[in-house]
Amino acid sequence: MQTDFLEEAIRKIESIKLVNPIGKVSAIEDGQIKVTGLSDAAHMGDLMHIRGFSGDVLMAETVKIDTDFVTLMPDGPLSGLSLGAQVVPMSERSLAPCDEWLGRIVDPNGRPLDHKSLPKGLQDRPLHSAPPAAADRRPYGPRLPTGSFALNTLLPLVHGQRLGLFAGSGVGKSSLLGILAQNVPCDVIVIAMIGERGREIRHFTESVIGPEGMKKCVVVAATSERPALERRRCAWSAMTIAEHFRDQGHSVLFLADSVTRFAEAHREIASTAGESPSLQGHPPSSMQLITQLCERAGPGTNSSGDITAIFSVLVPGSDMEDPIADILRGVLDGHIVLDREIAERGRYPAISLLQSVSRSLPEAASKDENAIISAVRRVVSLYESNELVIRSGLHTEGADEELDTAIKIWPELDAFIGKCGPSQPTDCFDKLRLILRRAGVTY
Repeated sequence: MQTDFLEEAIRKIESIKLVNPIGKVSAIEDGQIKVTGLSDAAHMGDLMHIRGFSGDVLMAETVKIDTDFVTLMPDGPLSGLSLGAQVVPMSERSLAPCDEWLGRIVDPNGRPLDHKSLPKGLQDRPLHSAPPAAADRRPYGPRLPTGSFALNTLLPLVHGQRLGLFAGSGVGKSSLLGILAQNVPCDVIVIAMIGERGREIRHFTESVIGPEGMKKCVVVAATSERPALERRRCAWSAMTIAEHFRDQGHSVLFLADSVTRFAEAHREIASTAGESPSLQGHPPSSMQLITQLCERAGPGTNSSGDITAIFSVLVPGSDMEDPIADILRGVLDGHIVLDREIAERGRYPAISLLQSVSRSLPEAASKDENAIISAVRRVVSLYESNELVIRSGLHTEGADEELDTAIKIWPELDAFIGKCGPSQPTDCFDKLRLILRRAGVTY
């Protein structure tokens, strides 16, 4: 341990720059800062310190480099900044997480938000790291209990899987994330709260996760009023922390709420950098940015743990063809869709079974369990496709035997899909099997 500390100290001393180039602010416009004198020294994503004549220091990040100018986006308000202010390049942003971060709430720069000192680990980790080599990754692990009967059976979650949670505002997305955080077994939970309301941070950590859950949890928060750079960085910082614990061999549960706000923050930054919008206002780089983030999660290599990830997606107007939702559906290993109509009739979580898919199937279930899943989907599809006829009273009992069975079994199936609580997948399948047998459904 002492040798590791000494080696890390030597490495940090060797990395200290004896001479730093200095630039000057030459223009301030449209939320950007243009700097001269650093075009040959700056790199994209570099952190810059801007020292005003009053002595105040403003942090900014490099978003564009020209032959004459470097364009920066500030991390805070521009009030008090003037032309000629000195600009000193620092380095690419990094974090040094350690075990003492468990139970803590931090910002995307690794600073504590709970008014307590926060130690740093021995190793700096860049915010942008490559995912494990595809050929070296393990396959999915075993099925996980989730606290949701539907996700325990019909839409299983397995070790190393990456799921998307798609919902409009106010449909119960955060509540379902809380259920997963409380019930999915793991060594460490890392939560990225991107652009959330300030009061939600305390509510989620104290009421949803609770003191016991927080002992194995790290929360990275950038609330809605924070600059776009910080909101975008929140997802990267949280993933970097998750990778730190994964590389120690831990099983990590990563929750991001939400990727939509991550993409919106990037859109604001890309617009400042001059990138043209294409995907309904989103820049072309959005797709690569999202896929890079998602690929960093998932199964690890033989010498590391896994990152099981749930990425929530705020779907505007419940439009599943939104470009961000469309990108994530193609990248992730499944998607859970929460439906507003289901929520409005009082069933939470408002999971729409027919719109949702888990790509861990059929491998995640036995032959008998897959038959049960197929039978349930068939019954739900039959009921929902005839719901208007049923509710209008146009269906005559005896005219369609299968539809009669679907009508009979529907209340129990609907209640089962919405049921939550500590449970094992095998027990949930037993309950589902009993429901089908009582109604005479063959599978």
